[in-house]
Amino acid sequence: MENAVNADLHSHSTVSDGLLTPTEITRRAAELGVELYALTDHDNLGGLAEAAAEAARLQLPFINGVEISVTWETNTLHILGLNIDPDNAVLNAGLATVRNGRTQRAQRMADDLARVGIRGALAGADKYVTNKEMVGRSHFARFLAESGVVPDMKSAFKHYLVKGKPGYVPHEWASLTDAVQWIRGAGGIAVIAHPGRYKLGANPMRRLLGEFKELGGQGLEVVTGNHTPEQVRHYAGLAKNFGLAGSRGSDYHGPGESYALPGKLPPLPEGVRAVWEMWG
Repeated sequence: MENAVNADLHSHSTVSDGLLTPTEITRRAAELGVELYALTDHDNLGGLAEAAAEAARLQLPFINGVEISVTWETNTLHILGLNIDPDNAVLNAGLATVRNGRTQRAQRMADDLARVGIRGALAGADKYVTNKEMVGRSHFARFLAESGVVPDMKSAFKHYLVKGKPGYVPHEWASLTDAVQWIRGAGGIAVIAHPGRYKLGANPMRRLLGEFKELGGQGLEVVTGNHTPEQVRHYAGLAKNFGLAGSRGSDYHGPGESYALPGKLPPLPEGVRAVWEMWG
């Protein structure tokens, strides 16, 4: 396979914080011309069998994936696991511990929003949750937007739910070491998701990439929904410098909530080895 393959290796269904079921989002990817597709729900493998079945029906090459929440130093990062074995016992046990932390965090987020006069946030967020283990910031953002506290979800993340704002709760997720080991142990490839989203300076980013590579991480998401053309070039350079394969994914959550549609991203830059070549 070449970099020109219309791969989308980052998306979310109702099993985590997406708006479409695994069947629906897989069908949507196929309709939009995706040629290689991965479902990567947050900390959960529960939608993979359904998505794989629909992909098989549509003759769409499908990759089992997951996006693991990680605490690195004082930062929350996301690590994609691509081409994993969804039946791996160690990976499943590790993800269960991460999901347990989500439930506890949600109550603390609601308490913090109540402190600034926004009451009923947990019940409000819960209305948007299809998997009770997976309540997260997107569900709270939907509640804030629908209840008129903010005009839309982007405003919810600008004024609430992020570091330094009401509703943000620091939380200890999986360690980077654990996440990479779980993914590698399940036969997968570990990829740092949307690096342009993290508030890291040049030196911390290089330190992260170096540590990630030493632990066995193999990929960097170079092309993703919220990366600018300049960021695509920047992370393509870092991928080459650190010997990491480049990945491509929309981070699609559903209609009206995403920066890009599945299959509607620029190709990986020339000179970057595509992550899918590693299992091709």
